[in-house]
Amino acid sequence: MNPMQNPLNTPFTPFTTAEEVAHGAHLSGKTVIVTGGASGLGLETVRVLADLGAHIIVPARNTSTARASLAGITNVEVVEMDLIDPASVRIFAERFVATGAPLHLLILSAGIMTPPLFRDSKGREGQFATNHLGHFRLTATLWPALKLAGGARVVVLSSRAHQLPGFDLTDLDFARRPYDKVAAYAQSKAANALFALALDIRGQNYGIRAFSVHPGSVFGNLTKHASREELEAYGILNPDGTPQIDPAQDKKNFAQGAATTVWCATAPELDGLGGVYCEDCDIAYVEAEGGFGVRPYAVNPDLAEALWTESVRLTGIDVQG
Repeated sequence: MNPMQNPLNTPFTPFTTAEEVAHGAHLSGKTVIVTGGASGLGLETVRVLADLGAHIIVPARNTSTARASLAGITNVEVVEMDLIDPASVRIFAERFVATGAPLHLLILSAGIMTPPLFRDSKGREGQFATNHLGHFRLTATLWPALKLAGGARVVVLSSRAHQLPGFDLTDLDFARRPYDKVAAYAQSKAANALFALALDIRGQNYGIRAFSVHPGSVFGNLTKHASREELEAYGILNPDGTPQIDPAQDKKNFAQGAATTVWCATAPELDGLGGVYCEDCDIAYVEAEGGFGVRPYAVNPDLAEALWTESVRLTGIDVQG
């Protein structure tokens, strides 16, 4: 287990908003890339970080829709990128690196949840390919720009869903197992946490620190593949169809859900730390089963290294020293 995976006992609570966390932070002159930045949690993250003075780039598959969503937020640029398309990711990242600009913050907020089975062009299971491999390619290709920052942070959105059974490094594509959309989502979210841990190990000598985040259970576009019955069963929707908001029980609105991401991006108390899984604007405690916290396997350095090795094999790309 990562020895840094211990709560700091911050003054924040599940009710804390991203704006409250950001109070007093300054990002003038800093460049930020936010995947998934045109909707939901990502959009709230962009809004708050832009208010701190950052220049923000939002890669998006549908640029016209993204620009409409981001209208009125200053210092935001939308650039075309499709996270599941390796060529699209490479072109976006290489173009940014070619500018010679440093990248101070990389926030990996995009994702999909529990769709019917689909596969990418190389036959990889779609949730793993999008939520993990797409971000792995993006980060590895942007590595030179992160190093130029002389102190960058990478924030990867994971989920409490990582606690559900289903992470199988020997069958990431559900070639042997019957496809289970929830297990596939859980697997991709465990991969996000393990990716942050392995990335942090590689980045420490360059001042690059990585964090994974559980934002809370938030009703938004991510839930579009879930039926109303499923959402009610998970306690996300009220019987009248409105979202349940109860931060003490992890049911948050966008402002509360984006708080831990913004905390990981800006908190001075995280200086010198990294590779940790965070929730409720603090480092999470390790929990063997049930409740809040992070499962031991999601912060296991050996499993993180094994996943990294497999990700390099699947993508043909690695970070360069």
